[in-house]
Amino acid sequence: MPTIDQYNAAAEQCASIFLKKTKDYGTSWRVLRTISVADQIMIKALRIRNLQQLTQQQVSDSITSEFIGIFNYAIIGLIQLALGEPAIDELPYDAAAQLYHQHLQEAKATMLQKNHDYGEAWRDMSQESFADLILVKLLRIRQIVANDGKTLISEGIDANYIDIVNYAAFALILIAEGKHKG
Repeated sequence: MPTIDQYNAAAEQCASIFLKKTKDYGTSWRVLRTISVADQIMIKALRIRNLQQLTQQQVSDSITSEFIGIFNYAIIGLIQLALGEPAIDELPYDAAAQLYHQHLQEAKATMLQKNHDYGEAWRDMSQESFADLILVKLLRIRQIVANDGKTLISEGIDANYIDIVNYAAFALILIAEGKHKG
């Protein structure tokens, strides 16, 4: 199956969960500041690292579900950056869905460009590397936040969230192919 079809399948899986949770909880995530979104992703990435090392787990959430959560929180991070200041503010369902898909399309476009230039190098990466690279991106986001959102020559917070979306998508693709633990 072509990469774009696999990416779309992984993204649809994530979007379906995001939209169902939006129906259940509304857009309660609108209160999250950039650092809080990064921390939510960090919790999930660290849990993946722990699960990769444990022989037995006590909570039933799988590595797959954690990568889905990372994907969705990174999209939430992009939405929050675009909307500006976090607020105790409920977005209508249709607006949240539209923003989700808008930022997903941005991440997908970036994936296609980078995938072309890198020659699908991600297909040979370990699941451990995806978790580690997501953590690197989160530490970068934390540093940018500590620098009041400013960088001298580096990409901004948004580019890091996009990379996180795409690393999570790649991990989900490799899980679906049976190459990585789910």
